[in-house]
Amino acid sequence: MAKKPNTDALFDGLRKIDTPTITNVVATYPKNPLCLGLYNPWTENWYTDTSIRCIYPEMGPTIGYAVTCVFGLPDPNFAGRLSFMDVIDALDAMKKPTILVIEQKWPEGIMKKAGLAGEIMVTSMKAVGCVGMISNGPSRDVDAVRRLNFQMLLGGVTAGHGEMAVQAVNVPVSVGGMDVAPGDLLHMDENGAVKFPADKAAQVLSNAQAMLDAEAIHLAALRQASDAAGVRAASGGGHYSGKKK
Repeated sequence: MAKKPNTDALFDGLRKIDTPTITNVVATYPKNPLCLGLYNPWTENWYTDTSIRCIYPEMGPTIGYAVTCVFGLPDPNFAGRLSFMDVIDALDAMKKPTILVIEQKWPEGIMKKAGLAGEIMVTSMKAVGCVGMISNGPSRDVDAVRRLNFQMLLGGVTAGHGEMAVQAVNVPVSVGGMDVAPGDLLHMDENGAVKFPADKAAQVLSNAQAMLDAEAIHLAALRQASDAAGVRAASGGGHYSGKKK
């Protein structure tokens, strides 16, 4: 029986790798033998776009299992069905660490003003093993949250909000151009976020380390180049050489 990889060691390794390298292995270069080809690079929504930004780029890479929810205006037809405690319960029940993905659904004119998660919400989330949050809308208290060592990728930052409600918990969501289901693994840093299936984590780590090793050799050769011929020779027929393998 195959031995399961140590999750702590696996995640420690993934936290040492930048998110663009993870995307390279997940799907970006389907012709590269180290690429797992988990998604069609252009037609599937597997990484974030420019509509959200990293709030704490100095933190470095963060990884966790996705828990999802939807926030919007209170609905009198759905009043009292769900609350933020249902989100906390979902975070508590998921394997650790977690990243909360919040799809904010507001009417036009409110979307850019809803400073959703502040210090109290984030502190509550951290208490049950959550290490970061991704949302298509804004949040607030970013000065206080910075001290909590909690990463956020957001649509922006604003100071306030009005009455709001949880509309759904642990459903498929779309945030920042990325489609996320509960339990997906999310890797994020100052470049954005990428998803991949949790059972591929060991392969992603192994292939990403191998790709970084190959890139280190390529970069060392490029740093020695002094003309186009040298760059072409250093590239050795790879992605940037113009040659087909």
